[in-house]
Amino acid sequence: MEKTRVLFVSQEITPYLPETEMSHRGRYLPQGIQEKGKEIRTFMPRFGLVNERRNQLHEVIRLSGMNLIIDDSDHPLIIKVASIQSARMQIYFIDNEDYFQRKHTVKNEKGAFFKDNDERVIFYARGVLETVKKLRWSPDVIHCQGWFAGLVPLYVKKAYNDDPLFTNTKVVYSIYDDDYSTKLNPNFAEKLMIDGVEKSDIDVVANDPDYYSLNKLAIDFSDAFIWGTPNKNPILDEYIKQSGKPYLDYQDNENYIDIYSEFYDKVAEKEIAAKTK
Repeated sequence: MEKTRVLFVSQEITPYLPETEMSHRGRYLPQGIQEKGKEIRTFMPRFGLVNERRNQLHEVIRLSGMNLIIDDSDHPLIIKVASIQSARMQIYFIDNEDYFQRKHTVKNEKGAFFKDNDERVIFYARGVLETVKKLRWSPDVIHCQGWFAGLVPLYVKKAYNDDPLFTNTKVVYSIYDDDYSTKLNPNFAEKLMIDGVEKSDIDVVANDPDYYSLNKLAIDFSDAFIWGTPNKNPILDEYIKQSGKPYLDYQDNENYIDIYSEFYDKVAEKEIAAKTK
């Protein structure tokens, strides 16, 4: 039997960013899943906070060089990689001079939400999927962690679903306690449009592109969900339950790797019922 392949699309990974609940799992979950015998690939944004010299990032020339068009503008896709030697694990970084050179993640030094976060989220999702295509690596499961990875489910199911690499891929989406109050650009839905995506697919973000609608869009196109925090958002929790799709409640650090690993297998094999705890 072939190994289950799991692609991790993370918002934060320690030690590249400060340790949080999300960045801790971004770091140790892929390692644990790999130690379970699965194949993995792991991605995160190359935020400006990431110290390239200390973490020994280097550009992967054979994967870089593509331009992604967002809102009629070309944006070069740069792929960098670093290794966590103790885990025998590589981390791929999605980079672009316009979007990821600033010395902060999603807010500036005054705590203001970056006005182009909508385009940064689009670039990250499409950049990951285009890089996976270049790697010619077909994931059985894509696990997206955090809202910054929230567009991956839409693009996998609508824009890339005819690609043999993604035809049978299942998407798991983790929601964390990382909400924001600022709305995304009012033209967000228009910028999302690429071949394969219909206007009806993105109705949920068309009129009110905020934290809730972005997560609801991710829920609409994911196959299963995991609560990455014990602090459930009641609005999104109800939306998940109404979807009828399988989900996991929050799992503590002692047991989550084993439980996640089994969950991936069940999702990939379509053996899961409407709810799993």
